[in-house]
Amino acid sequence: MTAGWRALTDELDHWASDGRTAFFWWRDDDASAPSPALERAVGLSRKYAVPLALAVIPQEATPELFQGLHKRVTVLQHGTDHRNRAAAGEKKTEYPDTESVESALARIAEGMAKLRSRAGQHFMPVLAPPWNRIRKDLVDKLPSLGIRGISAYGPQKSREPAPGLRQVNTHVDVVAWRRGRHFVGEEQALSQAIKWLITGEPVGWLTHHAVHDAAAWDFLERLFTLKEVRWLSAAEAFSYTAPAHG
Repeated sequence: MTAGWRALTDELDHWASDGRTAFFWWRDDDASAPSPALERAVGLSRKYAVPLALAVIPQEATPELFQGLHKRVTVLQHGTDHRNRAAAGEKKTEYPDTESVESALARIAEGMAKLRSRAGQHFMPVLAPPWNRIRKDLVDKLPSLGIRGISAYGPQKSREPAPGLRQVNTHVDVVAWRRGRHFVGEEQALSQAIKWLITGEPVGWLTHHAVHDAAAWDFLERLFTLKEVRWLSAAEAFSYTAPAHG
């Protein structure tokens, strides 16, 4: 057992001895069509009974995508077309400041309607914006479209960034995007998990099935075998309320 796994299991044992339950949840991005990598992710969810929140790109989603899903898979909305509209030199986003609010909301509504129609009971009205970025003026208006949740990455200022809108972020990305898209490494992934676990909130794991290398898949297989963790479905994660202490 490496130092990273030992540190995590020690933390989980500490939680168990205190009578507390550690919660994880899993979001996988950029789904659009069946592929061996997507089938592997869905297969891991089935094999280990780990709920999967699958962020699907509406305009690229094929009907066949939804035929291979099982009951533990929830479909979230991953933007509308996942096209970078940022100006040169700016951080990537599907929702730049140069686009009107009306235009952006119309695209989001269009994507939601498509997913609701095709995903059926798997669909949950949660927006996971591409590149985990979205303008505040759009966030304020998402509930008017029927969006009930938003999921990005890292720290968040509020659990309810707009009335009627719940935010639940992911915290540990297993892909090192600036280092050749390889697995980020056990030590980094596990230390990040411990950092966020200590906050008392469910720890969100972010994956991108299409770019995983063998090390990333092996890591997930091991992660899903942990006995001291309860994996939340998307519905549970978005309704989670931290227990009172004192």
